[in-house]
Amino acid sequence: MLLAGDVGGTKTVLAQYEKSTDGLERVRERIYPSADYGSLEEIVAEFLNDQSVPLEAACFGVAGPVVDGRCEVTNLPWTIDERALSAATGVARVKLLNDLQAMALGLLRLGPEEWLELNPDAEPAPGNRAVLAAGTGLGEAILYWDGLNYHPLATEGGHTDFAPNDALEDGLLAHLREKYGGHVSYERILSGGGIANIYAYLRDTGHAPEDPAFAALLKEAEDPAREISRHALENDDALARATLRLFARIYGAEAGNLALKCLARGGVLIGGGIAPKILSILADGAFMEGFLAKGRFATFLKAIPVRVALNPSTALLGAADYAARCLL
Repeated sequence: MLLAGDVGGTKTVLAQYEKSTDGLERVRERIYPSADYGSLEEIVAEFLNDQSVPLEAACFGVAGPVVDGRCEVTNLPWTIDERALSAATGVARVKLLNDLQAMALGLLRLGPEEWLELNPDAEPAPGNRAVLAAGTGLGEAILYWDGLNYHPLATEGGHTDFAPNDALEDGLLAHLREKYGGHVSYERILSGGGIANIYAYLRDTGHAPEDPAFAALLKEAEDPAREISRHALENDDALARATLRLFARIYGAEAGNLALKCLARGGVLIGGGIAPKILSILADGAFMEGFLAKGRFATFLKAIPVRVALNPSTALLGAADYAARCLL
C-alpha cells in the first residue's frame, strides 16, 4: 500500500494506492483545504486515522523548491520535511518532489484520450518535453529524455521575469509593477490571481466596459478567477473574454520560452487546474499565437506538439508512481 499526495496552496489531495502486477489502483482519496491546517502532518494524521493496512512508501508533490528533503511551501506557511513525515506516519520510505516533478511523471501515464492537441501542425519526435501548469501558482518542469527514459527536472521558472510582447502587455507590466513594487513574475499573470490581475488591468484602462451587476458579484466572490472565466464562457462578456484571451496568449508565449530553453522536440505538456476549464479559449488560436511568436524560431516551434492534459489528477498519479519506484 502506498500513500500519495498533491500539496498545493489551495488544496491538498491525499490518496492510497495499491501496487499490483497490473499497475497502480487507487483505493481511496480525500481533498483538504490546505489553509485550514497548520501542517501537512496534521492532514496526513487525519487521513490515516482509520488506516489499518501498513504503508510501504509515501511520496508528496509539494508546491515549492525541495532541497535536501525539505520544502518551504510557496503559498502556505508550512515547512515540510521528509524525516518529520516519516516519524509522524511510521513510513520508512518518504519522498518529497516538487509538484511539477510529480505532475510530469503523472503526465507520462496518460492515455491518448486524455489530451487535447493545440498544434495541428505538430510533427511528433523523441526528445525533451516542457511541462507547465497554471493554477494557484505557475509551475514549470522539464522532462529530460536520455534516449530511453524520461527524468523529471524541477524548476522555479514560474517566478522568472515577465517579458511583454506588445503595447498592451507593456501596460500590463507597468500596472503590475505598481501593484507589486518591482519584480513581476509570470506567476503574477499565469495563475488564478493572475486572471484577476489581467481583468483589473483591462477594466481600469478601458479596454472594454464592465458589467455593473458582475462587478458587484466579483467584489464578493471567493474565487474571482473562477467567476471571470464563467462570465466569459457562459455569458460571452467582452471584458472577461478579453481577459482570458490575453491570459492564453501570454501562457503560450511562456510555453514557447520554456520549449526553447530545453529544446522540447518531444512536446509541450500543459497541466494544472486552469487549462481544462478554459479549453475553448486555449483552442481558439490565442495560445498558439503567443507560442509561435518567436521570430526566427517560429518554424522550429511549429513542429512541436502542444497538448493539454484533461486528467486533473496527474500530480497525484506521479507521486504514486514515484512511491512505487521507492519499492524497487
